Amino acid sequence: MSRPGHPRSTRTLAVAYAGGEARRGPVTMGQANMIRCILRDGPEHINIHDVWPVPAGTRTDAAIDALGALVVRHEALRTTFPSAPSAPSAPGGAPREQVVAAEGTFTVTVLDHEELPAEPAVYAESLARDARAERLRLDRDFPLRITLVALDGAPLFVAMAASHAVTDVSALAVLKEEWLSLLAGEVLAPSGSLTPLDLAAEEATPAGLRKSEASLRYWERIIRTGPQAMFAEPGAEGTEAPAPQLTLRSARAARALALVAARTGGLPATVLLTAWCALIAHRTEQTSCVIAVPTSNRYHPRLARSVNTLSQDALLSLDVRVPTFDALLKKAWGAALNAYRHSQFDALSLWQMIGETTFERGSQFTRDVVFNDVSTLPATVASVVLAEGAQGAQGSEAGDTAGTGTPAGPELELSWGPDQVLPTRVLTFVYATEPVTHLSMWADPALFKRDEAEGFLTGLVRLLEAAATQDVPLASLTGVTGIRPVERGPQWYRVDGSWTSPPVVASALSEALEGLPVHVAVDAPVAPDAPIAPPERSLTAYIAAGGTPLTPGEAHAALMRALPGRPGVLAPRRYVIVQNPPTEADRSGAWLQQRILREGTGRNPADAT
Repeated sequence: MSRPGHPRSTRTLAVAYAGGEARRGPVTMGQANMIRCILRDGPEHINIHDVWPVPAGTRTDAAIDALGALVVRHEALRTTFPSAPSAPSAPGGAPREQVVAAEGTFTVTVLDHEELPAEPAVYAESLARDARAERLRLDRDFPLRITLVALDGAPLFVAMAASHAVTDVSALAVLKEEWLSLLAGEVLAPSGSLTPLDLAAEEATPAGLRKSEASLRYWERIIRTGPQAMFAEPGAEGTEAPAPQLTLRSARAARALALVAARTGGLPATVLLTAWCALIAHRTEQTSCVIAVPTSNRYHPRLARSVNTLSQDALLSLDVRVPTFDALLKKAWGAALNAYRHSQFDALSLWQMIGETTFERGSQFTRDVVFNDVSTLPATVASVVLAEGAQGAQGSEAGDTAGTGTPAGPELELSWGPDQVLPTRVLTFVYATEPVTHLSMWADPALFKRDEAEGFLTGLVRLLEAAATQDVPLASLTGVTGIRPVERGPQWYRVDGSWTSPPVVASALSEALEGLPVHVAVDAPVAPDAPIAPPERSLTAYIAAGGTPLTPGEAHAALMRALPGRPGVLAPRRYVIVQNPPTEADRSGAWLQQRILREGTGRNPADAT
């Protein structure tokens, strides 16, 4: 007899499909962006997964036949990228063409068990996660890796990993909903959504190109003037860190969210986004909240149900220098719409612009806060809740739906899940806003100890409850939520819209220059043209080059190569090369007295000698 979680039999079925239309054409902007990430990141980071509970009484052949119908219905599932490199290290760049097959085969692995673990949904979730770890070949592989979990021959779950080159979380939700409809005997109406090839054709029109160019200008403004990283503070180091999952499920939050929406006229999703931005900006002591909002570009009816990868980032920049929460909510609506409007772009052009802009500014664009709201996707939410809800939690309180006596969920429940390595400081997924607000947060443990992470989510609930009955002054957030701004210390300054520390900059620059002595000074603030804007500061680096023929350009290039993983390091506006370091005790003032060999911004090849 097999043990729980160990199948008594494993079958791999080859499933043939036919009846589609063969097509080929350019990739979409979203595909190009995602393929760039696929060729750069590990598969466990960039592949996605989902678990679909199988309705009771469903036969295995019916479940597989419905999958085959979806493959014929959606071109994305029949798509490969023939010119894609076979591996990240293989020669060749991101492919520019996609090919849609008219017919072919895909495989389904059937794991039949005599006994399943005590938590079958969690077991199915683990199978789907494990399937993510193996790379999918863009040039030849079917984009779904499908496992059917069965008990005594009866299918219970479909666990799958999916290529992000042709699907995103929203696309998997559409596929699940349609699969369930097919199993229920329904006839699917013809899809009115754009296929990837149709979208690529629209993007190549003059109107599509103008939209992409407008997005680049929007992103450039934020990257040129906003904080280079929200979490520029002591302890923020490295580009990736294993972060544990912390999940909030709260009926209290859902009730408060509904009351805030009713009182202000705002949408619940916008209210939650505003509260999140307010707390992130408060915790980081930033004057604006800059976050990535990935699933925001399905606002067009023809894209809402498209099986495609449309999850290009919308970059939200919300100025929090307003007196109250209600005032911030009014700004957030327009800021979010502006971000969504500029979330379609040519990825290669975008990253070229980011490289040029950050080199000129002397910054490193950091996607360190990601807020992904999938609460409008009930098909996805159902599987996520099923998989995560079985994990249990401590400290939960029972809750009721209003006036019905029917359990709606815990009043406030926090539960910890497994670690995941992420290239962000804080990642948030919102699964549902009512009747229970359900979200998960992965926060860098170097910045958020466990009690601080729990306090952050509890503070979110407290802010919503305070805003449910009255407007909340933003100056009172510490008292209302219990969340305190980070303590950076006296050697941190706001320079060019970003927090930075001159000693940390000096250490990084010295290391980049193989140990040359460096001193970084904060220049006196310069009053801006606009009387309401704060005075602008800048940094000057003094470098004792000795006999080395160092130039400002070489110093700047060396520091820029060292910036990734150092969000508290901002490049100086001016580099001053001297021969020897001072010997006087007052080293700060003595550096200013040294004979200058060369000086310049380092951004211009013609810097003065």
